Amino acid sequence: MQRRHFLQCLPAASLALNTGLEEAFAQDAWPQKAVKLVVPYSAGGSADTLGRMASLGLADAFKQPFVIDNKGGAGGIIGSEFVKNTAPDGYNLVVSGIGSHVIAPVDNPNAFDPIKDFSHIAVLGGPPLALAINANVPVNDLNGFIEYCKKLPGGLSWASPGKGTHGYLIGKLFQSITKSPMVHVGYKGASPAMADLVAGQIPASFTTLTTASPHILGGRLRALAVSSSKRMKEFPNVPTFAELGFKQLTSVTWFSLSGPAGMSPALMNRINAEVRRIMHTASVQEQLAKDSMETFDWDVTKFNQFFVSEVKRWSPLAAGLKGED
Repeated sequence: MQRRHFLQCLPAASLALNTGLEEAFAQDAWPQKAVKLVVPYSAGGSADTLGRMASLGLADAFKQPFVIDNKGGAGGIIGSEFVKNTAPDGYNLVVSGIGSHVIAPVDNPNAFDPIKDFSHIAVLGGPPLALAINANVPVNDLNGFIEYCKKLPGGLSWASPGKGTHGYLIGKLFQSITKSPMVHVGYKGASPAMADLVAGQIPASFTTLTTASPHILGGRLRALAVSSSKRMKEFPNVPTFAELGFKQLTSVTWFSLSGPAGMSPALMNRINAEVRRIMHTASVQEQLAKDSMETFDWDVTKFNQFFVSEVKRWSPLAAGLKGED
């Protein structure tokens, strides 16, 4: 009886073994055709820059094209939702990040669940935020800025790339922590906000260091603090918010690589290992430094832990600010 049961089980066991081997072979053979890498923003920004860095390195490593497809709109929701609805076979990936997968879903909760609807593969990196002021503002440090805000009738106006952006959240958090009287002015993107800041139409902005750095180096702006965990090599004289007593403002406008939910863990680990290698090559590190960006050497597990912690950290703040300016 036992022998008959064993023989009856053989076909099923063989099928399971074969299926497992076929799946393993398929993942090892990936990619056998071009991979689409969706950037859910227009060309030219930090997401696009990092996506192209990764795509070039991945194409070289896997000997297949990694084709950039810019699908902008709705704060990154449109391009991200496109990838969410594709097969989890590794041929459609998205440049995810704090904007598109942590902040934007608060205003678009029906689009996707940022944790459950994606396979989060690897962090690419990104720039810290800076509190930058026009060079003509009579302030030299952060404490002086706070005092200056309190002396102005009606408070000081400050710019962000728009409501709901990372710069907006950091600015609002700064305003709340310091109890500084400040008036937010939202722009339709970082470029118009920076243009008005440089021209002196608005005195201050919370913006990425990447956007502000050319103007800081040119003397048109002053950076009072950055949100990175340590001072940036290119700006050794600019302190971090944490150094100045505001650890809550430590944060990076990070971008990452994700795919649709259900991707093979083995495939995710393969891609993660290559991304980490690429982002730490000398040429990429040099370019990151020029763009005032940093990256992190995290495996899939650590990156997913970070991703969940960022959703828990920023989503409640974004939801609480829905009705504000």
